[in-house]
Amino acid sequence: MRRAGASRWSAGARLDFLLTRLTESLAALLVALEVVILFAGVVSRYVFHNPLTWSDELASILFLWLAMLGAVIALHKSEHMRLTAVVSRVPASWRRTLETVAALVIVVFVLLIIEPAWRYGEQEWAIITPALSIHNSWRASALVVGMVLMAVIAVAQLAIRSNSREIGVALVAILCVAATLWLARPTLFAIGNYNLVVFFVLLVAAAVAAGVPIAFAFGLSTLAYLALMTHVPLTVVVGRMDEGMSHIVLLAVPLFVFLGLLIEMAGLARAMVDFLASLLGHVRGGLSYVLLGAMYLVSGISGSKAADMAAVAPVLFPEMRQRGAKGGELVALLAASAAMSETIPPSLVLITLGSVTGISIAALFTGGLLPALVLALALVVVARLRSRSETLTAGRASLRRIARTFVIALPALALPFLIRTVVVEGIATATEVSTIGIAYSFAAGILIYRRMNWQRFYPMLVETASLSGAILLIIGAATAMAWALTQSGFSQALAATMAAMPGGKAGFLAVSIVAFAVLGSVLEGLPAIVLFGPLLFPVSRALGIHDVHYAMVVILAMGIGLFAPPFGLGFYAACAIGRVPPDEAMGRVWPYLGALLFALGVVAALPWISTGFL
Repeated sequence: MRRAGASRWSAGARLDFLLTRLTESLAALLVALEVVILFAGVVSRYVFHNPLTWSDELASILFLWLAMLGAVIALHKSEHMRLTAVVSRVPASWRRTLETVAALVIVVFVLLIIEPAWRYGEQEWAIITPALSIHNSWRASALVVGMVLMAVIAVAQLAIRSNSREIGVALVAILCVAATLWLARPTLFAIGNYNLVVFFVLLVAAAVAAGVPIAFAFGLSTLAYLALMTHVPLTVVVGRMDEGMSHIVLLAVPLFVFLGLLIEMAGLARAMVDFLASLLGHVRGGLSYVLLGAMYLVSGISGSKAADMAAVAPVLFPEMRQRGAKGGELVALLAASAAMSETIPPSLVLITLGSVTGISIAALFTGGLLPALVLALALVVVARLRSRSETLTAGRASLRRIARTFVIALPALALPFLIRTVVVEGIATATEVSTIGIAYSFAAGILIYRRMNWQRFYPMLVETASLSGAILLIIGAATAMAWALTQSGFSQALAATMAAMPGGKAGFLAVSIVAFAVLGSVLEGLPAIVLFGPLLFPVSRALGIHDVHYAMVVILAMGIGLFAPPFGLGFYAACAIGRVPPDEAMGRVWPYLGALLFALGVVAALPWISTGFL
């Protein structure tokens, strides 16, 4: 028995290792190719006035392959977004069973989706792309290949991590749920749209609580609903996933993730933080202000909350600890500052919201700066009050030091303004602008800061693909779920209910704040936006609320929920980056979140804050 187990582990581990190495190499190459293709398109169009008509099409084809290969890498690394708060609190014996259930759910979903993905790819053969004149199946086949690879890796990991008894118990549990839903079909048909609660609330909640990654929980619940409650072919799920993941605007996701990693590696982030510290390091609570300012600036560059926090925290936390700050307090401020900066362009949430609602991304970029500043000022007040016991160890920096750090930081400080100018002046689109930032950061890292660590380059490309794949698979699954909800008539019912809320605009905004704070905490930001953005924005327009104003309100509310314990995933990311146990920070974060909620009320009550500069 021991030999058989060792052989099974060895075979599964070897297969998992080989597939992962191959996938990582291809995904890293695709990230680099996307940067080169889009940057070449910008240069050809703006410098040589000779647009490359095929660049966007080729980038779109490679993008779906990048998204699926990234999702495969994320599965291998267990980096798909999931809720672990429930699983971590159950006894160890139950925990292993729940982990096996979660792994088996992934296997079930990918096995169920492979055949519809194959048929979808066959249907796409009839479509010829306009610029490259190739069959669209070359692009759509990425879905099949990605699902097959995920199936193999999921099965291999299940064999490695779980024993036969655990797999048997998990399989029985899943079969019981499936049999119950099948036998309950007459009852579910009879209750009409209330059956949506069973599939998209109870089933999703049970899966997420068991530790199933959010994307797979969304996807499996959508498959179950369409298979049991409708006659819609399951290829529709694949088509909606393709639509959600392939929007060219979302190509900004991997590019801005890579840019965030690059500015940290190239030394731009440290230069900005050092300059701010020289200005305010001698003030009581000054480093807290530096952290807030740094998050405001860095968020305008990276577009990734994890990258933002990882760029700022390692630079500031050691000195702040020397001044007497507690680890929990630091993480609380870090999490709150990340929530504050959700609307700072080029936020991935802004890009995603614009892509799913049709709102101008340039308008969202313009409208997002001032609301974030209002929330930052609220955090400054709380940080000032909570820093009264801080021990000052640094004296006032000399004008010479301030001037020197400013000169050093000037190229880094110019990057957010460069990105904004390039978009506003029409030199590059919101998708392409990240390549300008990447080229600029490369030049600054090589010629000015001279901190380029080429050994980190390949791991950064792989990390970009992995994080992007995890994000984009959620968007794809959430798009399919949103389609199912819309086709069921849920959107009309929700719109009618929200429109009938007492209080008109004010009542609708208040309900939206509460709803998106809860959704942001439970679902994570991007799925909440993809699922409910297309449903609620028509209602807000009907009530006369400006699209950009409503966008700022719901994004900030979602950000507060995302970083609110006990369910907010962003809060746990901040704890991991700050290397602080969640229990230490959980009690300290509430004053900051309360200040953010008050400031959000101000933003909601004064539309000019969001729309005054449009």
